[in-house]
Parts: sequence; structure tokens; C-alpha cells
Amino acid sequence: QVTLVESGGGLVQPGGSLRLSCAASRSIFSINVMGWHRQAPGKERDLVASIISAGSTNYADSVKGRFTIFRDYAKNTVYLQMNSLEPEDTAVYYCSGTYLGINYWGKGTLVTVSS
Repeated sequence: QVTLVESGGGLVQPGGSLRLSCAASRSIFSINVMGWHRQAPGKERDLVASIISAGSTNYADSVKGRFTIFRDYAKNTVYLQMNSLEPEDTAVYYCSGTYLGINYWGKGTLVTVSS
């Protein structure tokens, strides 16, 4: 089993930056895929970025060039660096991890981009 805990959300002005963290309860070496997803009010949950154990990353078109997913093995943490934030990025951001074929989710952290 894996527990994922997100942090780092908050209120930021358009053009600003935030870094989200996802701390895992076990070594992220053992988690095949980790990702960040987001869900805006009234919309479905969509993939924002993912990273596999080999290190390859994948991004939604809407965030390419602005967001970066990376990990710190020593801290068992995956991060999402978000730059040039836009009001359309406002959503609850969820961390996910696939371990032994089961997908686990965190409880989410709210990001609000507004002036």
C-alpha cells in the first residue's frame, strides 16, 4: 500500500509560480509511475504530468514549457514546479502513484490563480 500526501497549493497571481510536493509513504524507487492530475470545478480530472521509473516524463499540451515534474529519491517525494501560472490552471491538484498494478491517490491540494 502507498499513502501520498500533497502540499504546496495556495493562492498565486497570474504569471506567478508554485511548487507542489507529493510525499510517498514508501520508496519511490518501487512506484512505477507517478503523476500529477488536476480537477477544476465542474470538470473531469485530467493528467497534468507524469514520470516513470526510468525517468521519462509526459505533459499535457496545456502545461508544456511551463510545468516540470521531477523527483527526489532521498525524500521519496515527487514535485511539480509550475511557472507562468494562468487563471485556467486553477484546480485541485492530485498526486497519483502506481504500485504493483494498483493506482493510489492523494487527497489533493488547491491551487488558485487569481489577481
